[in-house]
Amino acid sequence: MASSASTKSIFPSPLFSSSSSSSSESRSSKISNLSFLSSNTFGTKSNNSNNIKLSCQQQQRCFVVNSVLKTVDQTKQTAQTISDNNVVVGNEKPTILVSEKLGEAGLQVLRKLGNVVCAYDLSPEDLCTKISICDALIVRSGTKVTRKVFEAGKGKLKVVGRAGVGIDNVDLQAATEFGCLVVNAPTANTIAAAEHGIALLAAMARNVSQADASLKAGKWLRSKYVGVSMVGKTLAVMGFGKVGSEVARRAKGLGMNVIAHDPYAPADRARAAGVELVSFDQAITTADFISLHMPLTPTTNKVFNDNAFAKMKKGVRIINVARGGVIDEDALVRALDSGTVAQAALDVFTEEPPAKDSKLVQHENVIATPHLGASTKEAQEGVAIEIAEAVVGALNGELSATAVNAPMVAPEVLSELAPYVALAEKLGRLAVQLVSGGSGIQSIKVVYRSARGPDNLDTRLLRAMIIKGIIEPISNTIVNLVNADYIAKQRGLRISEEKVAVDSSLEQPVESIQIQISNVESKFASAVSEGQISIDGKVKSGTPHLTCVGSFGVDVSLEGNLILCRQTDQPGMIGRVGNILGEQNVNVSFMSVGRTSRRQKAIMAIGVDEEPNKEALDNIGAVPAIEEFVFLKL
Repeated sequence: MASSASTKSIFPSPLFSSSSSSSSESRSSKISNLSFLSSNTFGTKSNNSNNIKLSCQQQQRCFVVNSVLKTVDQTKQTAQTISDNNVVVGNEKPTILVSEKLGEAGLQVLRKLGNVVCAYDLSPEDLCTKISICDALIVRSGTKVTRKVFEAGKGKLKVVGRAGVGIDNVDLQAATEFGCLVVNAPTANTIAAAEHGIALLAAMARNVSQADASLKAGKWLRSKYVGVSMVGKTLAVMGFGKVGSEVARRAKGLGMNVIAHDPYAPADRARAAGVELVSFDQAITTADFISLHMPLTPTTNKVFNDNAFAKMKKGVRIINVARGGVIDEDALVRALDSGTVAQAALDVFTEEPPAKDSKLVQHENVIATPHLGASTKEAQEGVAIEIAEAVVGALNGELSATAVNAPMVAPEVLSELAPYVALAEKLGRLAVQLVSGGSGIQSIKVVYRSARGPDNLDTRLLRAMIIKGIIEPISNTIVNLVNADYIAKQRGLRISEEKVAVDSSLEQPVESIQIQISNVESKFASAVSEGQISIDGKVKSGTPHLTCVGSFGVDVSLEGNLILCRQTDQPGMIGRVGNILGEQNVNVSFMSVGRTSRRQKAIMAIGVDEEPNKEALDNIGAVPAIEEFVFLKL
């Protein structure tokens, strides 16, 4: 980012400057501050001014989780080619890479929005090569979406869709850092996975797999394959989420006593299903059957190990249709050999496919299937459609209900806050342009005035958009709801929020938003109130408005570009400035004047459709009654 030699970056690295004071400009000094989105250029009004226009250096438009601001870049892009597939990518359509087989119904949904590239069995290197020009990636469990993939995406990759439930093959931390939304398809295969779990349970209890193989080998060994009944036995469901709760419901129908362990499951939901929530140790020590439905995390990795097996009932039976890594497979073999575990029915493994000589797969008391939990025709089609719709929604700027690495914001809240999202971002953009380049931003306070109670006002999206507005104009960082708080923390920004109750309509979620930036110098001294830069905004008739700059009240529609002038309140000022702009063919969209008192100091806010050239701005600064001015680009 370019800047004049006399200015410092607004965000010193790695930490912001620790001390600075609000400027107190001399009224005899006229300041001309030409502030652009990617510029910290400023200077005093003189014939030797080096103020120059600097173009925005953002590499692409940013993804925001709201239909007001789309993720599909509507600017023209240079057509590019994925050489291996001879697929031309360009113009306005996003590129969606599908790296594992997806049902045709899902592909049809994707093709309505963008260019779909199906490239299977990619090596990590090939994936990184292709991802550099892709907006979205859809995977199943076989593709590892590592930090290198996000780095190769160079900020262009906006969403990763996991066609299924588990997301342990996606580096969520890296995705968040790069502002990439991760979505999954947790509901479409729920029933299929639950049914497969019950199928394995029943097949294991009655030795179906072994008896079938024996009969096909020409043997008739009825006495060898005597099974056990499920009625009256205790089933411990480890993980009471969507699949686990469906397994529990079906097991209850089989006459089993069901207990469950899940530190995050609501007790009332478990009670409603006739299931008792218990501790981990209580579950594994009392169960006759243990069915695993937990995600693979650092906490659950190999949680079923020698120590856990030693606590179980002798002759316990284990079913796993979740993630192979939650079981220490060597420990399970030892437990099977010792008889602690009588049988195991496994659909998932630590390494998939497992080695052909795997002792676990070859064990006579193990039933194994090749990760078939979601493999029904209905589930495959459902997953394809669910993940396709989630990815398309994300590319259209909508926050999917299945987003994994973003806070959940209800659809009705998103709709209600839509105009305030635009207001929040534009206030952030204005605020950062009012900060001079000689000081670093450390502390930002956001004040929301609302008739609603604090618990009825979700400000996460608004806070994210304020961070976006503050950071993006002076960096090439992409900010959205996914990574806003992370980016702010990385840059040392301390953001506090205050909700102030006001007497207004409850139908209006926010009466006004105020941004205060402390301990900084300002390019426009009049924006400083009580020692800090302060601006206020409201939404009027669905349009964002600037309503206060410092202690001056204004009424400015936040559209196009804005010129703020501090002047002596006297007749003819509006006409004089209007003539200067008109002479340079700059169209004025509105003017608003706020003053402290009659014939004293005033702020004139001028909205312009075009960007004034240096001559026009110099001429405005030359007007004797104008003491300072700043040009702001929205």
